[in-house]
Amino acid sequence: MRLFLFLLLLGSFSFDSLSAQNQNPNYDAELAKKLNADDYGMKSFYFVILKSGKNPPELSKAVKDSIMMGHLKNIGNLAESGKLLVAGPFGKNELTYRGLFILNTTSIEEAKQIVESDPAIKVGIFDVDLLPWYGSAALGEYLPFSDKIWKVKP
Repeated sequence: MRLFLFLLLLGSFSFDSLSAQNQNPNYDAELAKKLNADDYGMKSFYFVILKSGKNPPELSKAVKDSIMMGHLKNIGNLAESGKLLVAGPFGKNELTYRGLFILNTTSIEEAKQIVESDPAIKVGIFDVDLLPWYGSAALGEYLPFSDKIWKVKP
């Protein structure tokens, strides 16, 4: 504390220099605005956990396969529109968790509409938990690269 007061009295320290230490020299205001980032480079998303449905319908393999193809098509459409940033299945687990989505939406209502439009959720193959999530606004910037690294279409 004495050193701080001494430096302040000498004029070699100011509160402006303290706040300047917290500034990012790589900050790109245009990119931050494009991504709707706050001052911390973060924004709100919606995290969706897909779980096994409580009462999944009895379906033939052909019908179930058709619904799952619709589920995958829906994922692709949502990713193309920028509404879905992350999707993928979980490995076997005791929690009945099947997969996750991270949605780039502005409201819980919009997130609910998106998940309710998925064919596998509509018929009850999956139930969902929907949670607000705060993460890096740059999350979706990996998507253009993801198209360049898969060898066989998932």
